Amino acid sequence: MKLKKQPNQFERTEKLLGKENLKSLYNKTILILGIGGVGGFIVESLVRSGIGSIIIVDNDVVDETNLNRQIIALNSTIGKKKVDILEKRIKDINENCNVVKIDKFITPDNIDLLFNYNIDYLVDACDFIDTKKSIIKECIKRNIKFISSMGTARKMDPSKLEITDIRKTYNDPLARILRKYIKEEKINKKIDVLSSTETPKKTEGLGSSIFVPASAGLLIGSYIIRKLID
Repeated sequence: MKLKKQPNQFERTEKLLGKENLKSLYNKTILILGIGGVGGFIVESLVRSGIGSIIIVDNDVVDETNLNRQIIALNSTIGKKKVDILEKRIKDINENCNVVKIDKFITPDNIDLLFNYNIDYLVDACDFIDTKKSIIKECIKRNIKFISSMGTARKMDPSKLEITDIRKTYNDPLARILRKYIKEEKINKKIDVLSSTETPKKTEGLGSSIFVPASAGLLIGSYIIRKLID
């Protein structure tokens, strides 16, 4: 899955990052688990930054309720597989990008599917708590760099987003569950997460808009690129 030459469309990225850094990015493989509101924008930012190989993992289809925040959600894509829609979009941005689709709902029972590839970075943007726990444990065990997205629903202010160690998070119900888990499991390693310090709004159901998920995706994408070229 390693590529050698990047197309000219990344000329301006090269001016910013340098030729060798861009070449390095084009030979990296990133896996994104969950390609909804946050994950879709992560993929968008990585592909437009010159990452050469993308593994997208999701078994969902585009739903009408996704139209308010997901980059792949259009009236024309409702009912279609998210991995298929995103693969087409990736290729339309960079036809040389290598795309692997895993059309599966990932649980602790089949999580090994994710590690059949030589991954340079894994991004957890899924919603399933047990899977998020397993991602932490497996990536640490396998010495794979990773970052996990916490909750972005019920929040409206993207300026409250930050990337930090999970132990420093607050006002994030999802992060609270995972903090308890890593304490019980006696996990001492730093765990990078994207979290919001904004107090969640009281809504009927998981109310959401584009502002926080999209910004979260772009922040994670930027963080990964910077980490890869450091």
